[in-house]
Amino acid sequence: MNLFADFETRIKNALEQIDSIKEKRASLDFGRIVVEPPRDPSHGDAATNAAMVLAKALGTNPRALAEVIGDKLKEDGDIAEVSVAGPGFINIRLSTGYWQRLLATMIAEGTDFGRSTLGKDRKVNVEYVSANPTGPMHVGHCRGAVVGDALANLLAFAGYDVTKEYYTNDAGAQIEVLARSVFLRYREALGETIGEIPAGLYPGDYLVPVGQALAEEFGTRLRAMPEEEWLAIVKDRAIDAMMVMIREDLAMLNVHHDVFFSERTLHANGAAKIRTAINDLTFKGHVYRGTLPPPKGQLPEDWEDREQTLFRSTEVGDDIDRPLMKSDGSYTYFAADVAYFKDKFDRGYSEMIYVLGADHGGYVKRLEAVARAVSEGKTKLTVLLCQLVKLYRDGEPVKMSKRSGDFVTLREVVEEVGSDSVRFMMLYRKNSEPLDFDFAKVTEQSKDNPVFYVQYAHARCMSVFRQAREAFPDLDLDKVDLAGAVAGQIADPAELQLVAKLAEYPRVVEAAAQSQEPHRLAFYLYDLASSFHAHWNKGKDSPELRFVNDKQRELSIARLGLVHAVASVLKSGLSITGTAAPAEMR
Repeated sequence: MNLFADFETRIKNALEQIDSIKEKRASLDFGRIVVEPPRDPSHGDAATNAAMVLAKALGTNPRALAEVIGDKLKEDGDIAEVSVAGPGFINIRLSTGYWQRLLATMIAEGTDFGRSTLGKDRKVNVEYVSANPTGPMHVGHCRGAVVGDALANLLAFAGYDVTKEYYTNDAGAQIEVLARSVFLRYREALGETIGEIPAGLYPGDYLVPVGQALAEEFGTRLRAMPEEEWLAIVKDRAIDAMMVMIREDLAMLNVHHDVFFSERTLHANGAAKIRTAINDLTFKGHVYRGTLPPPKGQLPEDWEDREQTLFRSTEVGDDIDRPLMKSDGSYTYFAADVAYFKDKFDRGYSEMIYVLGADHGGYVKRLEAVARAVSEGKTKLTVLLCQLVKLYRDGEPVKMSKRSGDFVTLREVVEEVGSDSVRFMMLYRKNSEPLDFDFAKVTEQSKDNPVFYVQYAHARCMSVFRQAREAFPDLDLDKVDLAGAVAGQIADPAELQLVAKLAEYPRVVEAAAQSQEPHRLAFYLYDLASSFHAHWNKGKDSPELRFVNDKQRELSIARLGLVHAVASVLKSGLSITGTAAPAEMR
């Protein structure tokens, strides 16, 4: 249950009962009325701008209107206190009984507390990583992988029908370079001395086992084939080997896609899907034959000074028109992008989200233009750019990887610090901001390490239940009605503060889903962990606040309900971030 949505409904119902508002109801807009936590928790549990939104239309003073609204709200038995602040904010303090009932709901719902119907089962495609299948994942891919995966999890929790997708760029010139690089390693596996890897080929040692596998499968037969024959075979084997490696790397990070879409399928059957996409755009009036002026600076590979088939993308928000087909009849890379979007659109997605690296900033407008043209404005497209990750060790930049030759691999980072640390820290800063990742800091056991701090809070919750089993050996916690136990028991202000922090969770989920900002969830989990640890520390100084007291059985059971609610929200949030919720930490 969303506390703030609940009281937004209650406040609007109360407004409908005020005579001055009833008289002008038809002309009043309730859409801008919001209920949210006050900036200062000492002011109350919830605050609304209702008086300031409505005062002008009613021809009255906002503070005076706030007093009238406040008097009506006091009739609600779940509201303990109403006060007016500033220019007309209405602050509300809730009754202890309301908090107890809300806590009982949290306990009953467990890890489903906060789950939303916001998405109404709308189909959303989240495409992320989509790295070229030419080598292992590097740390740059890591951030996009985590952001995309956490966002997909978040949207699913908020009620969207989500597909996690990986676009495999297996049809470009880079695949031929890969095949030639692998063929060199194949020759090496046969005993040839290949010397230094020629410039333009991939030098990484990760291709050695691919070459060895080819030698085992084909012996010397490949070497005897004409180039066009061995090239086709090696391409297929190399792509398959790279995708196995990429999937393994992603699995180490707890990233699993639903769909791996091959670019080669767009070019199959005489590029049937690309031709269909261009024909569709032509039918809609978005394609013409013409020439483009030479761009400033370096010429892109798709530019020609001769007539070619162009997408009239400037009419749908792009900076320049884009080539679809060159004068020689071959398709551009962009044409494949159009066909891929159309394929997604035909699969029925109401929204598509692309999670790309910062170096893809130039793609945003052209992708948005494609979306407008292909879907005729029916599909929303969002591009999220992930800024660079810089690796440090005790403040010093990390050197490049031996395995890859020129970058630090995702696998190396995960093997050193664990997937939980990597995932949580990749989310602990907004994706549009650069991220410094220090190996030393993400492994230290302190408040300054967010992932440790949050996971330790969950582990502490679990330790409380172990304490309870020791204090009450006859108590079967699996059968105890924790939800029913909190009524009349959980009443201390410090406990209610913790319940209030838990009550923010559904609102955080919906806000993070709407803004497509999964980092908000990571921030909230840290705040919740901080509130829990603070309450734990109060129990050290004030024994009456301790969760388990063998002299107060009923109160202890009620407090176990509170701990259960904290653990459930932590586990739920950590699950969305793709991070484990440990029962113990040593």
